[in-house]
Amino acid sequence: KSHEELLIPPTPCHAKTNVMFLKTHKTASSTVLNIMFRFAERYNLTVALPADQLFHLGYPRTFVAHFVEGFEAIGQNYNIMCNHMRFNPLEVKKVMAANTFYFSILRNPIPLLESSYIYYKNNVPAFRSSRNVNEFLASPTEYYHPADYRENIYARNIMWFDFGYDNNAEDDTKYTQAILEEIEQNFHLILIADYFDESMILLKHALCWDLDDVIYFKLNSRSQDTVQTLTPESEEQIKAWCSLDWKLYLHFNQSFWRRIEETIGLEVLEKEVDHLRTRQKELMATCLSEQEAVGKGHIRNKALLPFQSGAANILGYNLKQDLDNRTLRTCQKMVMPELQYTSYLYAVQHPHKKRKELGLPLLWTSLQEK
Repeated sequence: KSHEELLIPPTPCHAKTNVMFLKTHKTASSTVLNIMFRFAERYNLTVALPADQLFHLGYPRTFVAHFVEGFEAIGQNYNIMCNHMRFNPLEVKKVMAANTFYFSILRNPIPLLESSYIYYKNNVPAFRSSRNVNEFLASPTEYYHPADYRENIYARNIMWFDFGYDNNAEDDTKYTQAILEEIEQNFHLILIADYFDESMILLKHALCWDLDDVIYFKLNSRSQDTVQTLTPESEEQIKAWCSLDWKLYLHFNQSFWRRIEETIGLEVLEKEVDHLRTRQKELMATCLSEQEAVGKGHIRNKALLPFQSGAANILGYNLKQDLDNRTLRTCQKMVMPELQYTSYLYAVQHPHKKRKELGLPLLWTSLQEK
């Protein structure tokens, strides 16, 4: 290289602040939502929150713009959108700016289905009427009746459904190929939950964010003792029963690793993942009284209790007792469950609207003292 070329500094990038995250079910997406909410607060951004008492953007109905609180008044002036929705690009474009960065997250359908089974055991007819996940998978059609398709969406190709497509569609090569291409057109990046830390590093680079913007504590996970072991037959059966999700996952798992190799490379990735984990441990040491998540019965501050569902024991955290105010705020935000955080931001952004009811004690008597 000539002497002159070396003097040109690398172009610094600017943090992207218009970002849409399609939150999918049982894919570590609650942890991503917490990252998005904290980023929104850090940069004083406007979040497209669910209207009225809802905690999701009209799910499982296909998204329309008026599901967003204040859309009529605020129009296309939202920066961040990340609550659950069934994706509908034309309606999302009415809410989000033209230069918005779109991303989502997928998870291997095998652990995903088992997770869905436990979490939605009481809500989904196909799950309710079977004794355990292996029994359900031995003959899914015995328990899954197309007539109940609305209640049964979590039992088959849930990711395909969240992206806005028919989760009972025939798995036809031409059809699936067309959908995969459409998703590639609509999204700039698809992360993989099974490689969550790697995903956070890739996201950080794509959005030009700092390491601290993607630091997280794992949220909405469940205790190990509620995990059911899948038989090898069940695992194979999932690939067939959820073949649309399986194709989706295989395709974007490949493009995920290709993107890493093209943009950061595996060496830098490994260094940054280490860095992330070190920083995470430091923060856990600062914030948490136990260095890990605890079961629902052990969460001292009931305001920080995550929503409990099905046969899962959803874990949460206990914060240290004597934190100074600023640290306490940071730590509270790190561990704040999805419903509480949504409700809190809603009260901040829409102070004149009726608060979203949580049925839990409020974290702060006055939210205005942010």
